[in-house]
Amino acid sequence: MADTTNLLTLETPILPVLTQRRSPRAYAAQPVPPDLLQQVFVAASSAASCYGEQPWRYLVGTRASSPEAYDKILASLGEFNQVWAEKAPVLGVSIAKLAFSHDDNPNAWARHDVGQATATMAIQATELGLQVHQMAGFAPDKLREAFGIPAGYEPVAVFTLGYPGDPASLPDSLRDKELAPRTRKPLAEFVFEGGWPEQAGERYDQATV
Repeated sequence: MADTTNLLTLETPILPVLTQRRSPRAYAAQPVPPDLLQQVFVAASSAASCYGEQPWRYLVGTRASSPEAYDKILASLGEFNQVWAEKAPVLGVSIAKLAFSHDDNPNAWARHDVGQATATMAIQATELGLQVHQMAGFAPDKLREAFGIPAGYEPVAVFTLGYPGDPASLPDSLRDKELAPRTRKPLAEFVFEGGWPEQAGERYDQATV
């Protein structure tokens, strides 16, 4: 069952699973079954990529079956993230392959495509009643050393995956963030039809998307 905490209220209706997707910090200890974990990463594989390169790679550690990898990923996080992330049953690292396979030229879109894959993964997770929180607060060099990540591959983000937990289990400051209303910029601030705004605060008519 999907978590309905803090649903987005938007100016135009969209798919319900998109309003349910969020980046929470409260996790239940319940393990994620292997078949659901597989579904989540198969969803990631369905994402679009430049030249069909599929430059995404994922390192995964679970408390239940790969605790050593789990601990290595956890150790790469900053203290702020460790406080809550250590409760999640699954930790992962998204990684970008930085060169195209067909000619070994730099792939300037690799990180973009990894982001697309992880976003698709997060939507599938939400549909399954799971939740994903991506983090920038980690030390890539720690991951390189711990896992032997070779040159030509770059850690992009660390993420938690699991079932929703009780916000009351979080420290006060994080609990407030967990329960705060979720908002998004109106389309007028980021969709421009016909050209770039001529001055700050001005825009052309937005596209009717």
